[in-house]
Amino acid sequence: MLKTDSRYQSYIDVLKSELVPAAGCTEPIAIAFAAARARRILGHLPTKVDIFVSGNIIKNVKSVIVPNTGGMKGIASAAAAGIAAGDDERILEVIALVDDDGRKKIREFLDVCPMNIRPADNDLIFDIDIREYYENDCVRLRITDYHTNIVLIEKNGEILYANEATSFESSDGSVTEKDAMTIKDIIDFADTVEISDIGDTISQEGLTNSYGANVGRVILNTYGNDIKFRAMAAPAAGSDARMSGCELPVIIVSGSGNQGMTASLPVIEYAKEYGKTEEELIRAVIVSDLITIHQKSWIGRLSAFCGAISAGCGSAAGIAYLMGGGYDVIAHTLVNSLAIVSGIVCDGAKASCAGKIAAAVNAGILGYNMYLNGSQFYAGDGIVSKGVENTIRNVGRLGRDGMRETDKEILRIMTED
Repeated sequence: MLKTDSRYQSYIDVLKSELVPAAGCTEPIAIAFAAARARRILGHLPTKVDIFVSGNIIKNVKSVIVPNTGGMKGIASAAAAGIAAGDDERILEVIALVDDDGRKKIREFLDVCPMNIRPADNDLIFDIDIREYYENDCVRLRITDYHTNIVLIEKNGEILYANEATSFESSDGSVTEKDAMTIKDIIDFADTVEISDIGDTISQEGLTNSYGANVGRVILNTYGNDIKFRAMAAPAAGSDARMSGCELPVIIVSGSGNQGMTASLPVIEYAKEYGKTEEELIRAVIVSDLITIHQKSWIGRLSAFCGAISAGCGSAAGIAYLMGGGYDVIAHTLVNSLAIVSGIVCDGAKASCAGKIAAAVNAGILGYNMYLNGSQFYAGDGIVSKGVENTIRNVGRLGRDGMRETDKEILRIMTED
């Protein structure tokens, strides 16, 4: 792909916009960011807060620990952290620098400020609508579609900022448009991109210390140190740490730190094992990240379809590329792995995400080795169609449309008393 090709810059723009640091599970952090920004505009600690959020936000905030809060969970804790101790200029690292004094302020604020938390009265998948009050002043701030996409800011009824919500599945002519990105183009871009144009600590934390269900440590302790198991354990351990409130930042993909780790850490492990150069590794991670984004553009950022599946299958495609595989190897690796694990549900962010990550990476590596050994799944095997792009579209249809009612039922189960 030539640098003069419009797709070249579009792919770079996608990587730069998608691969950003976040400290903590991104949904509670998005709430903290929104709350911190609204508080700065209000100019004072609010004395009342109303928060309206979509079902998928509720699902992904309910069970994870908000970083730097001393073990707090939930929407109110995330908002309080942003309001009382956050720095909105740090965006998705809004509460990364909270210290003991900040944690004290968070607890004190929660004790005195009433918070009214309600489901949003709309069908949006991603919606955070927060209103903060102090005396006669009220600030409203709304984020939709993705974690930093502020679409409305009002103060005392006056619109300070308004922007049409730009969906992840927008048709603005960029490569995030669903049918603009292809596996062939992704490989072409990875082959030719100048590394200078592309402007694993948390995993080690999860392997060293006790977090969540300790999935990463269990994998290594049970199965040994083979490269396959290291590739499974690395992102699982990172998820163990993140879901339990580890403050270390990660680079997100498709708005998710778990997906960011799952798309990159297995590829990194294979690069270490086989002595690959830094440039070879970077190009392989580009393949993994862009294939993950490509899949998610059909599914949507939040759904009942587990995003770790897209990333785990994407990482296997990245491993195939790293090991010298061309289009056929990568395409069949992706189809084989999607045929194995598509349909695993997302029931919110929590400890078991680590196990799903391990399963996704395992399926991806199996799909790769199947093709190397002359085996594959064929069109007509369930949701598999002829051609990798058609199979990606089928999985997107399953996740976006077919699992819509599943998503609602999962939320009802999770919120039952």
